[in-house]
Amino acid sequence: MKNTINFQALTEYAKSFSGLTDQHEAVLASVKDEIFQRIPHITDAFYAKLITIEKTKPFLEGRIEQLKKTHSKWLESLFSSAFDSHYTEAMYKVGDVHVKINLPVEFMAGSMTLLSNLIISEIETLTLDSTKKAELTNAVISAIGFCLLIMQQSYQTSFLQRELEPFLKMTGISETLFSNLSSAYTPSN
Repeated sequence: MKNTINFQALTEYAKSFSGLTDQHEAVLASVKDEIFQRIPHITDAFYAKLITIEKTKPFLEGRIEQLKKTHSKWLESLFSSAFDSHYTEAMYKVGDVHVKINLPVEFMAGSMTLLSNLIISEIETLTLDSTKKAELTNAVISAIGFCLLIMQQSYQTSFLQRELEPFLKMTGISETLFSNLSSAYTPSN
């Protein structure tokens, strides 16, 4: 059952929860050059930590160098992209890929927490006044929260789709019939 995603609506939804604003985006962009220099260090530290977590090893072994390249590009996007419907669509696809490789959803949330901590530690080393550091920290937290929410939404949709397909095949119910039945169902109180 294919869902049509309104990425503009999802963008607005994610911004409402994450608190990501145009001002946050401007703050992120304002330190792009300084942060880009630190991305290799952040990425190395991130994967050094992830590989110590036993349950993540099967997803990382033999792939770390390629994952670092992808991760670095994404980190750059946090400081250089507009958080618009196109960015939302790209993040949604990342979540979908994570579902396809059976990455547990908690790995995403945990990874985003680790990453937030690493970036905030790097912010502390920048030669900025304390007000600018606080603004930047808030912007990073909002941007990462935005990305996490989009990927979790994708996880939920992709996971349900993956679980539904065998059910439809086994029962012989068409996607259209299932959608109609689902739409007509209202739980009784």
